[in-house]
Amino acid sequence: MQKLTNKEEEIMKILWKLEKAFVKEVLEAFIDEKPHYNTLSTIIRNLEEKGYVAHEAFGNTHRYFPIISKELYRKAFIDETIADYYDNSFKSLVSFFAKEEKISVQDLKEIIQLIEKEK
Repeated sequence: MQKLTNKEEEIMKILWKLEKAFVKEVLEAFIDEKPHYNTLSTIIRNLEEKGYVAHEAFGNTHRYFPIISKELYRKAFIDETIADYYDNSFKSLVSFFAKEEKISVQDLKEIIQLIEKEK
């Protein structure tokens, strides 16, 4: 699975939320700086070429929808991040968050409970 640019990810998040949308609807969903319509259309077509998006044709217009789920993309991204930055070690990842105080002892206890529950 090919990694997306920040702008492509932003557009995919909108499409995941909307489920199906015309370019105009995607444009309207931008909160901050809106890209030009033609730029957005080009990026969405690129997402289609990469296999993330498909479309339904309505005359000359297309309604786009994601064909890669958010969960599948997130898993691939997390797996790649852990491989690249944490030597494929989830323990190293959790240790990093603990050292950065991004995860509490209570959070860790809850994670342990979830793991033990799954066994």
